[in-house]
Amino acid sequence: MTSTKAADKFHTGPDEQQPLRKEIVALLKGGQAHSTFDDVIKDLPPDHRGVVPPHLPYSAWQLLEHLRIVQRDILNFSAPPTGGYHAIKWPDDFWPKSPLPTSANAWDQSIAAMRSDLEHFIALIENPKSDLYKPFRWGEGQNLLREAMLIADHTSYHLGELVVLRRLLNIWHK
Repeated sequence: MTSTKAADKFHTGPDEQQPLRKEIVALLKGGQAHSTFDDVIKDLPPDHRGVVPPHLPYSAWQLLEHLRIVQRDILNFSAPPTGGYHAIKWPDDFWPKSPLPTSANAWDQSIAAMRSDLEHFIALIENPKSDLYKPFRWGEGQNLLREAMLIADHTSYHLGELVVLRRLLNIWHK
């Protein structure tokens, strides 16, 4: 590979983890083997967001909020805010109590927070200074790769549940 002095100014060496970073970002954005977040929440009628279908323990609102809370917790664990990571109580703090959104704006605010937190997490993954394999100084050996896979796996699982919920309510658009 040839390079110019100008290019060398911005390039400190190859990022051997770059191919993996690219695949992780694609996995986090979804849509490869399942519906995307945007596909699943698209046009979900407001009057159905708090409905708990028979034989299910939660509403679309509870699933959306659970996804947001877990993703935020993993982001905070992976890149702790000033003052460090503070664990929240499982399962109490991970699921909203009420099946109904807390306000008229709560649904849209939760979606916006999901998108924003995912962007922040993806920025961690895409940062060539982030070692995907290096265990965090806190926790029990977790690393950025593990946390990315956890977000992808958890989100995929619950998006599937949202699809089933929508089908039970006869509001699935596909």
